[in-house]
This record gives sequence, structure tokens and C-alpha cells, in this order.
Amino acid sequence: MSVLFETSLGDIVIDLEVDACPKTCENFLKLCKVYYYNLNAFFNVSKDFLAQAGDPTATGTGGESIWSLLASQSSSNAPSPRYFSPEILPRLKHTHKGTVSMAVAPALEGQKGGCGSQFFITLGDNIDYLDSKHAVFGHVVEGLETLDKLNEVFVDQDGRPFKDVRIRHVVILDDPFPDPPGLVKPPSSPTRPPDNSTRIAEDEDPLSTMPEEEEERIRREKAAAASALTLEMVGDLPFANVRPPENVLFVCKLNPVTRDEDLELIFSRFGTIMSCQVIRDKKTGDSLQYAFIEFDRREDAEQAYFKMQNVLVDDRRIWVDFSQSVAKTNTSWSNDIKRGPKGGFNKGRGGFGGRDDLEQTRRYREEDTAPSRGAAGGGYGMVFDVPDSHRGSERPRKRSRSRERDKEADRDRDRRRRRSRSPAPTPRERDKEYSRDHGRDRERDRDRDRRKTRSRSKERERDKDRRSARY
Repeated sequence: MSVLFETSLGDIVIDLEVDACPKTCENFLKLCKVYYYNLNAFFNVSKDFLAQAGDPTATGTGGESIWSLLASQSSSNAPSPRYFSPEILPRLKHTHKGTVSMAVAPALEGQKGGCGSQFFITLGDNIDYLDSKHAVFGHVVEGLETLDKLNEVFVDQDGRPFKDVRIRHVVILDDPFPDPPGLVKPPSSPTRPPDNSTRIAEDEDPLSTMPEEEEERIRREKAAAASALTLEMVGDLPFANVRPPENVLFVCKLNPVTRDEDLELIFSRFGTIMSCQVIRDKKTGDSLQYAFIEFDRREDAEQAYFKMQNVLVDDRRIWVDFSQSVAKTNTSWSNDIKRGPKGGFNKGRGGFGGRDDLEQTRRYREEDTAPSRGAAGGGYGMVFDVPDSHRGSERPRKRSRSRERDKEADRDRDRRRRRSRSPAPTPRERDKEYSRDHGRDRERDRDRDRRKTRSRSKERERDKDRRSARY
């Protein structure tokens, strides 16, 4: 019957003497089964002598047998002794390296001595001093090189290693004993070692001489990797090691009057532009003064980055940088926990792409439902459209004028796309187009100023009428 110990220095396989020492082996196996030894430290290591473990407190005074542990966890008040009588056999001696023995605690005032949970492994041959004093119950059959490493660790004057050597996990290869009443195997092994050590952690390198800048860089990389993994789990990233696109530029510090067409016209001299979008407020439509420009080639984006930095656009010096957003990579799926794949679009459809926790991204709300009252012919036309019944007498005329401007902007965009597929315009043609666009903008601004002047004059007349009626 064997047990595998996975330590921070290597694996150790212990073969138990279940026929000669049944009670000691049963106690040892059942403590292993409830993960009692997991993450315990070797608190006493003597070179060429022994290595002792099995005390959760790592002081040499703790530990108890499996029967005492079960009695303390049960609701009954029946006491159970902390130790049990040792099984010391004259034929089992500490003659070979790797002999495993149960440490025998001395009898104290009001307490009988015996064996609890502490055990040790010999690191040398022919240690006669331990014979007839401690109970031998096993031998190391694999992992003698791990014992050699354990024998060479640095310790203080009390025999405690300066760097912790811990039992990370215990695997029972064979257990012939039935479980005692009340024994319940935990669902998982503990993941955090007991806070009873002020020594160097087992995964820490005490001889590291890395520069402070390099350590800070590694620390930041680990923090960024952890954050990326968290964003992947909540659904904001398609996968943790995703990288932002190299052909998308981020432009900020824009003038609020700068439009998408203006930026596309200015940046188009560096190459073909796939999309240019000034980010605006969803409710008011006001510019948030930053934009994203996607080029067809990465080389064109790099050239625009170097040439357009701190350039004056609409009386504002813009700032250009490469985009760090990865939103464009998440165009076909989403696992937003707020919406959830169980409701809305995928309700009862088994997720998206063969996975129950994914949901197809949609632009508007419930695209496949019945026709909405806010759009003609079903679906949504404009997200923030309001039915005509909720508008005033002058609203329909303003909306029609807005739609005419939108149609004109679409026609201009189509003309620019056709020109992008044709030979590049000459500087004279580009200046004429620029003048024509700005002339149209000036005419639109004059119309707006005239409307504002008329509204102010009407307001002044109403104020005059109210004052005359008051007096």
C-alpha cells in the first residue's frame, strides 16, 4: 500500500507496512484522505539525520490522530484521546535511508503520550538512536533524489529551513482500510498554506538579482495578464491574449464642429480609409471630441501617426495615437452577463456557435421580433426616433430637413468612395472639392444663424406683449 507525496522539491512514494502496523497505517492514510498533510511544511530538517513534518502549526507541538480530529468535528461531546499507542516492532529499525516513522510524543502532566500526526523520514543509514523510540511504519521506494535535495537545504540553529519546503499534495495509491464513522472527504485540497511561516516562500527565488526596473516590468506584465483574464471571464475580451489592431488610429482633442467627413478627407491622403467615426453622445448627438480611423494597411496608419501628430484641425491641435481598443474583434458574439444568453435574443435557442454561454451581437434591440412602431416596415430605423404623435407642430419640418441633410451626406460619401477606387485627384481638384464642401458648410451655418435671429426677434416681441399686458 503506497502514498505519493508531491513536495516543492519533488515527488516521494512511501510504501506502508499495513500488515505489521495496521493502526498506524490506518491513521496515516485517513489523515492523507482528509488533506490533513496538504501544504504542511517540513519544520525540522537535520542533515544526514531526519526531516520532520505533519504538524499544521509547524512548531513541533501540534497535530492529532484521525480519531481525535473526527471527535472534535462531530457534534457529540464524547471526548477522544489526542494520541494513540505506538506500534513499535523490534524487527522494524532505522537501518536504511528513507525510513518513515511516526514521532512519539512524550507523556505530559494530565496527558498520555503517543502518536498523533507528526512523522519523519530518515536522511541517512543506520540511525540506531531512533530504534525502539519511534514507530517505523513505511519506507521510501521512489524519490531518493528528492531526499538528497531535502538533505542539502539551508536551515537555522533550530533546524527550520530558511526557505519553506512544503507538501503540496498527497495522492493515496491504495487504501485497504474502511473509513471510520464520521469521516467526510473534503471536496478539494486547500489552496493557501497556513499563515504560520515568516520564511522565504517556496515559489520565491532568494538569490534573484534582477534590476528594479525589470522586476517592475515583470510585475506589470503579470498584473496585465491577470486583468486580461478577468475581462475574458466577464465577456469584455474574446480571449485574454488578444492584441489591438495595428491599422486603427485614435484621434482626440477634436473641435466639437469637426465631422466624420472632414477627418476622412484630411487623413485619406495617407491611404485608403475603411471607416472613420467621430464618437458622439447617444442622446444629444454632440461630439465627444475623439474619433477612430481605420486604414486598409498598417503602413498607412503608421505614416498618418507620424505626420498628423499635433496638426491644427478646425483651430484645434489634435493628438494621434494607435488605438488600444479591441471592440472590433468582438463583432459576432458576446457573453455579456447583464444580458445573459438565457433571455432576449437567444432565449431557448441553445446559445450561439454551439456554446450555451454565448450570444450573437446585435446592433439594435430584438432585431428578429415583431415590427416596431418606431420604424417603417419593421425593425428600428433611427434608434432615438419619436413617433409623430409625440411631436409638436414644427417638429416634422425640422425632421424632414435633417433627413435631407443626411441624404446629402450619404451622396457625398458615395462620391468619395467612388473616387477612392478611381485615380487619386489632383491638388487642384482636391482644393475645389474642399472649397465646395466648406461653402456648403458656411451656407448651412448662415441658415442656422438666420433661424436663431428670427427666434430671438419673436421672443422679444412676446416679451414686449407680456409687459404691455401687465401694465
